[in-house]
Amino acid sequence: MMWALSFLGLFLLLISGDFLVKGAIQLSNRLGVSALLVSLTVVAFGTSAPELIVAIKATLSGSSGLALGNVVGSNIANILLVLGLPTLIVGLQNDIADTKRSFGLMIAASLLFIVFGMSGSFSWVYGIVLLSLLAFFLLDTFRQNSEKALNNESLEFQQRKSHSWWTIIFFLILGVIGLPMGADLLVTNASALAKGYGISDAVVGLTLVAIGTSLPELATTFIAVVRKKAEVVLGNLIGSNIFNILAIIGITSLISPVPVDPTFIKFDFWIMLGASVLIAPFIFLNIQFNRLSGFLFVALYISYLNAILK
Repeated sequence: MMWALSFLGLFLLLISGDFLVKGAIQLSNRLGVSALLVSLTVVAFGTSAPELIVAIKATLSGSSGLALGNVVGSNIANILLVLGLPTLIVGLQNDIADTKRSFGLMIAASLLFIVFGMSGSFSWVYGIVLLSLLAFFLLDTFRQNSEKALNNESLEFQQRKSHSWWTIIFFLILGVIGLPMGADLLVTNASALAKGYGISDAVVGLTLVAIGTSLPELATTFIAVVRKKAEVVLGNLIGSNIFNILAIIGITSLISPVPVDPTFIKFDFWIMLGASVLIAPFIFLNIQFNRLSGFLFVALYISYLNAILK
């Protein structure tokens, strides 16, 4: 029964996240912003909304290990699985997307996250610093893209005609209502499963919950890869990883201190950083994401799962 409720929670998160992203993108169309800006912010933050809700719920229920594991596991999955699986199928020409600056901010955020984590706990002071860096990222991104026109074809859920305001509001409301419901089912039952099988909250967060809450990113990336829209692919993944680190941990640490299991410091933090650095040559040297690189990413992710589940 708990397995069924856990998957029901994942399903609600996926569907609600889909509605939230649809509404957010249509709202952006109405406001008129650039494609990369939408991918780095609206799409990325929308697809990361499940991680935020799960982290807040887990923290309030005393399962902070699940919250931290979800963030770290999602960032690893975003690079190795979410980017690797679609490019394994069709490849991706990424030289049309200028994401060097945002990628640099992602690496800086990851390094700061690891430094804070090595202290043993994310306090409210660290939360304020992380949220301040998020504000800088948003302002910098808007400033960099303020003069770029909206490219409607670069959006995953773009339709030929913009939705009405009522439809946009309807999508947003469904997303806002469905996300906490799905998170409640997922966190409650995933934590119970972990205790029943003697598995720590951290491992559950790194695997089941991380993969489940990364499904919106996977859906977005797959469609964007098929359509050869590299700016959406990279913008979504980079923005999602930045949001996971700065917003999710920033907000949850304001609610309650987030203790760091020693295994994160010894292993998982460095896998997260390594996965991020792995795509640096593709970003700065315009090396193409082909099927071979996709295979390598997926193989590395499977190896990582095998290591933490032993």
